[in-house]
Amino acid sequence: MTTATTLGDSTFFSLNMTTRGEDFLYKSSGAIVAGIVVVVIVVFTVVLVLLKMYNRKMRTRRELEPKGPKPAAPPALDPNSNSSQQPATVTFSPDVHSETR
Repeated sequence: MTTATTLGDSTFFSLNMTTRGEDFLYKSSGAIVAGIVVVVIVVFTVVLVLLKMYNRKMRTRRELEPKGPKPAAPPALDPNSNSSQQPATVTFSPDVHSETR
């Protein structure tokens, strides 16, 4: 806000710096928000590109590496073997108590 005061031959202009500073902040706040949004989008894009490159690199590495031999299957159990080597089975039989009158 500018006010003019006349004192004799000279004119003085006084500026209210608070109003001018607030006006500047209001005008520039849109640009600040837009800048922040642009920076966030750029960072997000860079991260996505890096992840895509890493994924492609790891996929080609997995596809090109030699396949190892299949893991050995556990030996078949002999029917004459000890019962402690056979898998244990657990059966559950609930106790049902019925009342008779």
